[in-house]
Amino acid sequence: MKFGAANDPQQGWLDVDARKGIPELPPGLSAAWTRIALPPLDYSSPALYVDTLYALHVKVYLEERLVFEGDRSYIKDNYSLLIPLSTKDQGKTLYIWTETLQDRIGIKDKVLIGEHRVLMKEFMKHGLIDIVLGSAFIFVAIVLFVCAFYLNREYFSIAVSLAIVIASTGILSITYSPFIYTFYSGLGPVSIILLDLALLSLLPSLTFLFEKIFGSGKFAVIRRFRKFQVVYSAFCLSWLVINSLSGNTFVEFYYFISTTIVGYILIAQFILLIACVIIYAARRNKDAIIFAVGFGAAALTGVSELLWYYARNGNYDLYLWKWGLVVFIMSLIVIVGRRLALSHQQVVKYSRELELFNNELQRSEKMEIISELAASVAHEVRNPLQVTRGFLQLLSGKTNGGDKKYMLMALSELDRASNIITDFLTFAKPEFEQTSILNLQEEFNHIRSILLPLCHLNGGNMELTVADNLWVKGSSSKFKQAFINMIKNSIEAFGEEGNIDLTAYRKGDHVFIHIRDNGEGMDPQVLSRLGEPYFSNKTKGTGLGLMVTFRIIEAMQGEVRFLSTKGAGTESITILPLADAPEADSRSL
Repeated sequence: MKFGAANDPQQGWLDVDARKGIPELPPGLSAAWTRIALPPLDYSSPALYVDTLYALHVKVYLEERLVFEGDRSYIKDNYSLLIPLSTKDQGKTLYIWTETLQDRIGIKDKVLIGEHRVLMKEFMKHGLIDIVLGSAFIFVAIVLFVCAFYLNREYFSIAVSLAIVIASTGILSITYSPFIYTFYSGLGPVSIILLDLALLSLLPSLTFLFEKIFGSGKFAVIRRFRKFQVVYSAFCLSWLVINSLSGNTFVEFYYFISTTIVGYILIAQFILLIACVIIYAARRNKDAIIFAVGFGAAALTGVSELLWYYARNGNYDLYLWKWGLVVFIMSLIVIVGRRLALSHQQVVKYSRELELFNNELQRSEKMEIISELAASVAHEVRNPLQVTRGFLQLLSGKTNGGDKKYMLMALSELDRASNIITDFLTFAKPEFEQTSILNLQEEFNHIRSILLPLCHLNGGNMELTVADNLWVKGSSSKFKQAFINMIKNSIEAFGEEGNIDLTAYRKGDHVFIHIRDNGEGMDPQVLSRLGEPYFSNKTKGTGLGLMVTFRIIEAMQGEVRFLSTKGAGTESITILPLADAPEADSRSL
């Protein structure tokens, strides 16, 4: 292959090896000839294929016959040529005349000669993958932009800026591809404008997205750089309009500010953002680590290619950058998706907390109503009950025969009504008039002595395991009342050979008390309603016993939990604050 940097194709020829790249254009010249001697053409339909040729104006001659001509009025000097040949053309000379306004000219890669249908596939695929990739980006950007309107205000700006970044990348991929200029050359001027608009939109929107995710940085350097990019992009856009309206009069100046300077700004942006990402990643920011992986891939390919582009004086086509941006955009989508997922988890968490709060509020309202009712009614009812019981007791002493049995039944029912009134009063006023430091071993030994006969009557047994030196603060009578209620429930749930295990131990600053039985157990529906007013799974139960127990434990700054399986028994877990031992006991220790 011969290369001639002269207006006369018969003089000044240089031997050129395509594997060593294109030669430099002699100073003062903007046109050159390339001469190719055609070898034997042993093909049914031979053709000549040039993958990449740099020029703005191209003419191809076979001997003296013009077989192709292309002329571009815009600065996009990447040509791809497929020249059909005939078997009669072997041995002839092919001349390619090229003219340019830039610093590179001629055939970049080797020239292929082969079967026309085979080379046509290569010709059609040249740059097609860029179109597919860019179209996919634009589609994703449109979907993301539409979805942004369904997000809250906090994420709307992030989603829109990410959509602009993705759309700009897609437009860059399409408009940078040689496919458009090869097969749709008439769209070249529009493609150049769209490429510039995409690049000038990508830079500030990327910095804005970084700022929204990670903040403005120390001394607000990210925000200041973003404002500079917005101003410079507006400056370039104004010159784009001026150059277009003046018929490309200022094309060289516009090319300098929109390509050369923007390239240096892009390098500075990559360096700035990657430095900030390294700082954030060092602080173990997960978003920064994800961003660093994606942005590192884009920055490494982008900066490397730009530096190589300038080192080669523009004799290089950028193509790796788009794959780096694919990785980067994927990382951005992961970051935004992760933010949305975390936001959704927060919403779910708040919803559950709100539901629990509402349930607790309803429970508190019920408790307040019961408290007010108990406080206002209990005293008024208790007095006539005691008077009635006193007269019935006098009459029972003077009654003989069968009537006495009815008198005793009436007294028993009055006692049961009195106990209910007592539960109401305890519930209405759970706070203790006199509090003391209680030794749990002594308290539970007393409780066991009270309930063990009842346990034996129901065919069961009760085992007690209480660690030494366990102290809590409260009222001894109220404490006994609370645990007698729970243990009685376990006794009433006995089947055959019932057993109750009571265990108490210290864990940290709290005392844990377990009451486990092997009774009939409860369903989850019943378990969830324990402690509700008037709810009971016993035939004659009022539901007040556990309600009073809960109020007593709450007054002692504790809590009660229940675990139960139908047919396998129930376990209650009471957690109370550990109190300091009395001084006398402390000295004995």
